[in-house]
Amino acid sequence: MEIIAFGVQRDEQAILERAFAKGFGGEHEVRMLRLFLNADTVATAAGYEVVLTSVNAELDADVLRTLAAGGTRLIAQRSTGYNNIDLDAARASGIAVARVSYYSPYSVAEFAWSLALAVNRRIPRAAARSRDFNFRLDGLMGRDFHGRTAGVLGTGKIGAVFAKIAHGFGMRLLGTDVAENPECLELGMTYVDRETLFREADLVSLHTPLLDATHHVIDADALALMKEDAILVNSSRGGLIDTQALIETLRTGKLDGVGLDVYEEEAGVFFHDKSLEVMTDDVLARLMTFRNVIVTSHQAYFTQDAVGQIMSATVDNVRDHLAGRTSENFLVTPGR
Repeated sequence: MEIIAFGVQRDEQAILERAFAKGFGGEHEVRMLRLFLNADTVATAAGYEVVLTSVNAELDADVLRTLAAGGTRLIAQRSTGYNNIDLDAARASGIAVARVSYYSPYSVAEFAWSLALAVNRRIPRAAARSRDFNFRLDGLMGRDFHGRTAGVLGTGKIGAVFAKIAHGFGMRLLGTDVAENPECLELGMTYVDRETLFREADLVSLHTPLLDATHHVIDADALALMKEDAILVNSSRGGLIDTQALIETLRTGKLDGVGLDVYEEEAGVFFHDKSLEVMTDDVLARLMTFRNVIVTSHQAYFTQDAVGQIMSATVDNVRDHLAGRTSENFLVTPGR
């Protein structure tokens, strides 16, 4: 049987091929496309029982009905997040949905720290200057993280790793979540409400899933509570931040820096080369004008270790589907 995979990046191809070869020994082949699955590309999936998708797929009710009509019975998403999938519509269409519930938390936590450090120490600006042989230090002064306060919004696996790194820097730890993580408590983290975290943290890092309760958790009110020189990092989901409110805050000169690996309207932009096109997203274009903002292309997960685990788990999900089994990775099971 041939399986189709959408949104496969060039550096992922060999890893996915190896995972399929190891998992199926050539019994099933995978057709890999750079295209992302959405209303414009869904016709390409006709006739494929198993469809592999990425986090930037747009799987609304119409797309899912088209997939079901074309014979798709499993969507195996190569990510932990699944807010791009209408699960009720999938269930109604008779399509099972699986995700990757776990992969290396170090990949995302380390990248979040890369953003925090790059923003704090003005590394992109310094690197750009040095290429022009400008080695002046004007405007490059940062701060020690040691002795300052890190606020971790969401203290699951990734948030806990971020906190461990912060602990290594010698930072005071504040956290907020629906449940306290014993690993974080052992580090000396104090759990507080969101408002307290926003007021007291020098560095705020977001590691919570995108849910109705967390959509725009960083809004104008939250930004107003933050310190004038706070640093904000988001390596989780773009919808956690009200981008327009963030822009208005940055325009006042508030916030020392912002590091974003995600953006709430990133679908159709991130993972694409837009360098020869006019940027029609005015909000993103405005955001990119601030010198103290770093935007990267949803790459926090993108390490050999994490991608290898993602592909291996995806193969396991396909194998379970073909054998009539389910696992904790399945969000929608056949007949439910």
